[in-house]
Amino acid sequence: MDFQLPAHIPDLLRELDEFIEREIKPLEQENDNIRFFDHRREWARTDFENGGIPRKEWEELLAEMRRRADRAGWLRFAVPKKYGGRDGTNLEMAIIREHLAKKGLGLHNDLQNESSVVGNFPTVKMWEQFGTEEQKKEFLEGMFTGKTRVAFGLTEPNHGSDASWLETRAVRDGDEWVINGKKRFNSGLHNATHDLIFARTSGEEGKPRGISCFIVPTNAEGFSVDFMWWTMNMPTDHAEVTLKDVRVPATAMLGKEGDGLALANTFVHENRIRQAASGVGAAQYCIDRAVEYAKQRVTFGQPLATRQAIQWPLAELQTECEMVRWMVYRTAWLLDQQHHMEVSDKVAMCNYRANRLACNAADLAIQVHGGIGYTRHMPFEHIYRHHRRYRITEGSDEIQIRRIAQVMFGMGSSRRPAE
Repeated sequence: MDFQLPAHIPDLLRELDEFIEREIKPLEQENDNIRFFDHRREWARTDFENGGIPRKEWEELLAEMRRRADRAGWLRFAVPKKYGGRDGTNLEMAIIREHLAKKGLGLHNDLQNESSVVGNFPTVKMWEQFGTEEQKKEFLEGMFTGKTRVAFGLTEPNHGSDASWLETRAVRDGDEWVINGKKRFNSGLHNATHDLIFARTSGEEGKPRGISCFIVPTNAEGFSVDFMWWTMNMPTDHAEVTLKDVRVPATAMLGKEGDGLALANTFVHENRIRQAASGVGAAQYCIDRAVEYAKQRVTFGQPLATRQAIQWPLAELQTECEMVRWMVYRTAWLLDQQHHMEVSDKVAMCNYRANRLACNAADLAIQVHGGIGYTRHMPFEHIYRHHRRYRITEGSDEIQIRRIAQVMFGMGSSRRPAE
């Protein structure tokens, strides 16, 4: 057994840090851009009078960050070389995402909208495996440059984790499909050019087969963004959407008819392990800040760090952080070696434990810091608000544990599907 990380990793992280210090930190300080990271001024990011969506100035700053990161070869790090990337592995991405989150909040790695100098493009694999050449040509490059912005519409008012029970329907009419239904928490709809809409085209309710994925232009007749859901972490881009007799050509289908849920499943494991890695990094940041403060803060004539009531919970949290970190690394490495369905239970373990870890670490950091920990002058409340959503999105804690139990008790397949 070899527990050494790849030899090139230290140089890779050093190169990344140098880029951030040279290109991103100065940008963060320009023209009072730091206001976007001062959570006492959340209005700086949020257009409260326009549905709570991100302000134009905030998104322009993020776009400039992405342009700089793309020029330096970082934005597309995990993307295949044929699309301008560097073929970054799951293990490399896990280490990088932990590293960036451990640095704390900033333009290099913003939490609220998952913007990062090392981009996470989980749907690239979906486009690559299931898209036609025409679809790849139209959408892939645009995803990196911002020319095309594709939202993701799976969840519905009555169906979240139970996606096989979708009520949205698509019916074939000649060379077109007619779509009717509703979507909830449809991400990215404040500026999306297209929306990936999952709808049942055949089969029985509750069965995964028979659900298809359609690329729907957001300006299509009958496509309505009804309102934005104001979330715990603002601004928001999560919309309530209604589709009424929306017509799209047959060429708008992504992948084969009836294989929509299998298509969506191609990227969730990569996304979940990367979220887990970010959770570990955020947790370590909170622990480190709490330890630093406890050593400096004097109460009753002694440093706060001398109190076992402070030492012990931090020691327990650090122990869990170390265990989850190495579980994430190993699982990311396994994802590079095996089909993702063969390690889906391990990914689930990493995801739900890391999501809880990040929330617990932020909460404990607030507690250790006392009154000032509860203020927005400290970053912990923002970290908590962000990571709390991951205990629901991308598969809730309960869904992750269910997957682990399925494999344990032989109630679900842990093998790769037939090609």
